[in-house]
Amino acid sequence: MAADARNLTGESLAVRPPDAGPAGAGRPSPAHLARTVPPPPPAPAPDGRTGAFAAPARVPLPNASGPREATTRLIAHGCWYPSADPAGTRVAFICDRGGVPQLWTGPVDGEAVRLLDDGPDPVTEVSWSPDGRWIAYTVAPGGGEHTRVLCVRPDGSDRHILAGAEPGTSAHLGCWAHDGSAVAVTVAVPTAVPAPDAATEAAAPGRGPGDTHLPAPWQGPTADTQLLGPAPHTAPGPGLPSPLLTVGPTAIGAPGGSTAPAAAFGDGLSAYLIDPDGVAAPVLLAVEKDAATLRVCDLSRDGTLALLRRGPRGRREAVVLRIADHGTTCVMPVADGDPWIGGFSPRADVLWLRSNAHREFAVLLAAGLDPEGHPLGWSVAASREGIDLELLRCARDGVSAVLAWNVRGMSEVEVLDTSGTARPGADTGPSGGPEAVAGTTDRPERDAFVLPAVDASGPPAVDSSVPPVVNPSGPPEADAGTSRRPWQDRDSPARPGTDTDRSSRSVVLPHEVVTRITDAGPRLLLALSGSRRRPGIWWLPDGATPVRTPWSSRDEDAVPPGRPPVRPVPLRPTARDGLPLNGWYYRAPGRAPGEPAPCVIHLHGGPEEQERPVLNPLYHEILGRGLDVFAPDVRGSSGYGRSFVDADLGRGRFAAIDDVADCAAHAVLAGLADPARLAVMGRSYGGYLTFASLVWHPDLFRTGVAVCGMSDLATFFEGTEPWIAQSAAHKYGHPERDRELLRALSPMSRVDALRAPVLAVHGEHDNNVPPGESEQFVRAARERGVTAELLTLLDEGHEFLRADNRRLFRRAAADWLQRHLSV
Repeated sequence: MAADARNLTGESLAVRPPDAGPAGAGRPSPAHLARTVPPPPPAPAPDGRTGAFAAPARVPLPNASGPREATTRLIAHGCWYPSADPAGTRVAFICDRGGVPQLWTGPVDGEAVRLLDDGPDPVTEVSWSPDGRWIAYTVAPGGGEHTRVLCVRPDGSDRHILAGAEPGTSAHLGCWAHDGSAVAVTVAVPTAVPAPDAATEAAAPGRGPGDTHLPAPWQGPTADTQLLGPAPHTAPGPGLPSPLLTVGPTAIGAPGGSTAPAAAFGDGLSAYLIDPDGVAAPVLLAVEKDAATLRVCDLSRDGTLALLRRGPRGRREAVVLRIADHGTTCVMPVADGDPWIGGFSPRADVLWLRSNAHREFAVLLAAGLDPEGHPLGWSVAASREGIDLELLRCARDGVSAVLAWNVRGMSEVEVLDTSGTARPGADTGPSGGPEAVAGTTDRPERDAFVLPAVDASGPPAVDSSVPPVVNPSGPPEADAGTSRRPWQDRDSPARPGTDTDRSSRSVVLPHEVVTRITDAGPRLLLALSGSRRRPGIWWLPDGATPVRTPWSSRDEDAVPPGRPPVRPVPLRPTARDGLPLNGWYYRAPGRAPGEPAPCVIHLHGGPEEQERPVLNPLYHEILGRGLDVFAPDVRGSSGYGRSFVDADLGRGRFAAIDDVADCAAHAVLAGLADPARLAVMGRSYGGYLTFASLVWHPDLFRTGVAVCGMSDLATFFEGTEPWIAQSAAHKYGHPERDRELLRALSPMSRVDALRAPVLAVHGEHDNNVPPGESEQFVRAARERGVTAELLTLLDEGHEFLRADNRRLFRRAAADWLQRHLSV
């Protein structure tokens, strides 16, 4: 094991010599994994703790590969999170065709698929190694928030746990080294707080009985978490001289040393490079105490630099770390959402980031780097007015990047030539700022799906007057002898205002939303979702036209025959304080155009999630009962700028609760919803809003269904995971300093006002929002004579991932809503 690692299992680490058989055969010889003999334990840090919180131990597992077809195959299955082998001919992906999300592989152009892990634990992430020898993936035992990272050969052999096997720990998958010799993994261990000595106890300020119910770190009055107001984020940012964006070498904790200041409570996170063969000991990259997240997003080809993503939601940061001395060379704020925030160019002389630093919407930033990893200057390589850059995939050859833009909930994909951008020492304009740089790809907004105003007579049609974006010369061919890729457009001219040596083009999508972009050798793989299809994986064989992989569900199999999926239409409510809101309205089939319908207001989680026009089997079930669904984005949702995301912070959450009522009123005034037959429903934060709406607006809704929702913010902070608590403190308030605010925002504090029947649904293993949140609300409702029921789903966590449980949930929720809204 590495110098700063400790083995929590107490067992010796299995070390296999390089010539010990197939596991070590043909393996690269990585310089950064040279040590195989564990040195002495590390010296304790100044605070009395060791530098690293946990070192993962390799745990062999039996072969769990299954048949090439699932025993019980779901015709209407979903496939997502693709990762291709180096040649781009085979894909590892997640699929629920067996009833639970599992690890599968298959050819991009053939139907023969194989199950690699038939275990009951849901798979959440997948990554094929660059040398093709391993597939790393993450599983969530019991469906909870604790995860493990596993590795398996592409043929299903040599399956083992890389990290997360130790009791109480959790592991998160990072990137691979570019030669495939190691994979980055972050290990999380809840930080134990040393007992204070007598002198500390005597010097501490007096505490009342009510101050002992939270973990000690929350009780200090000097914690760093602050409530931030919704001021616009438009101050000049990346254009400032790079020294102002650079921190000292101990901002990310060097092994055995101090770490960056953190908001007083969270997990101890240690990022490692792990040899999947078990030949070399894990190498510690970085440590953070009391941290919300820490992920290794990229490693430079020469092994000298690492790109890390850290911080709580709403305050994420990209950190460039020198691996040799653990020195931090650059810190830049980055956007929430997809954790893969960017990467290095092949020579590590350019850094690409998806960032909303000091601006409302995320853009593509580029910085030339000196040999030590310090930024030479920042520029904006791509941006769109009022639109977020949602996904970024940098090609391995460094000559292009694939961008997915979030255009009011729908995706547009653009391939950008990056071969001439942000070279070291490039001119960044008079102030060095992105606003002064030519080279942004501001484009007029263009929707692949153009949705008209609400029309209850049937689904809207695509506006045929908007031509698709295609290359008029036909699909481009690969250039022999060059690094140009088939999906780059050789001939398309640069747009006005762009660099003359950079061009871009769009990819026409068959469905509304892209969830993941990845390389498949010289081509692209896209994970797509849409309002009329299950999640599926598409590839671009000619570089221009997406083709569905044969093992993804066909569109006609999305739902049982006889009732096609409903395509939603946009609604634009306005809140009572004038804030513009957005949402998607689903009209139940067969409803007359002018007939108001019973309507379910469905609220997403987050709060920072966004309602997207994708097929939701729950909505399909509800619509089949003759009930409409309106799914709004209230303040706090993403997709509309950082100020909108922050508009619910602190006391702004009271306005978010009122937004729910305002959205219901808008549907009624539009003639769509029956004011006497309204229901409210939501999951996670949406479950909280459901509880809150029923007690803040008790006469508006006839019933409610709250799924995994918080009912008391104080008990939520007590029971949730430490890293979730730290992120939540930014959104909701500090559980000690803002105790009165949290009490006022808690639905339990107003439960006496409850009038409507309520169904609460929870997963038994939910350690994000503990099941006690639903239990206490149902108990209080019953004590007050209000009808209330609780449905607990076995073997589920915060997400419901098993087909039988998802079916049970959908039918129980739809039955409840139909019973209370149909009379």
